[in-house]
Amino acid sequence: MTALFFGEAMTEIKLIIFDLDGTLVDSLDDLTDATNHMLALAGRPALTREGVRQLVGQGARRLVERALINGTEDEVEQGINAFLTYNGAHLADRSHPYPGVRETLDALQGRGLPLALISNKNVALCRGLLKVLGLDGYFAAVLGADSLPFRKPSPEPLFKLLRDFSTSPTTAIMVGDSVNDVAAGRGAGVVTVGCTYGYGDLAELRDADYRIDELPQLLKLPFFN
Repeated sequence: MTALFFGEAMTEIKLIIFDLDGTLVDSLDDLTDATNHMLALAGRPALTREGVRQLVGQGARRLVERALINGTEDEVEQGINAFLTYNGAHLADRSHPYPGVRETLDALQGRGLPLALISNKNVALCRGLLKVLGLDGYFAAVLGADSLPFRKPSPEPLFKLLRDFSTSPTTAIMVGDSVNDVAAGRGAGVVTVGCTYGYGDLAELRDADYRIDELPQLLKLPFFN
């Protein structure tokens, strides 16, 4: 039995929730290509990989809005369509799981732990990326930006999974690379694990309960031992 320790209490883990981009998969090169395709159509200069890294994490609309500085409403809508169309056609041209992701997911499944995923990427793109990379079989539930009226940093997507899996916050873990993941997890009252190797700055993870430098380190945290 895998257990969490809260003071003197010991509770069985019943759910592990992961973010996708920047946590399980390094998709930044494909996101950069989609962003620069959109910018080129709008007659805007291209961004560097680092420039795009600073825009990701809050969904496609927010990325496009921030990339199209002072863009009109029409420009933003056209930009979102261009970005999503290109990204959908080039989901994993250069994307790949981070080192140790498959092995870690295998180990968690081997312990009988249900795994779920919450992303601010549209759910169809989440499922498509997972399928192309052969990761779709690991997750009992996948929620994207368009699955609910709310998205991270709102805790509502986590509350939905807690209800769906009939578990309490004290039996769940949220693993992600950004302030949105940490804020959503803390808002839902679950244990938070910040991934320092992802797209978020280290300062964004300062409120996480734990921080790891590679996903396999998740298995070495106290509640798995």
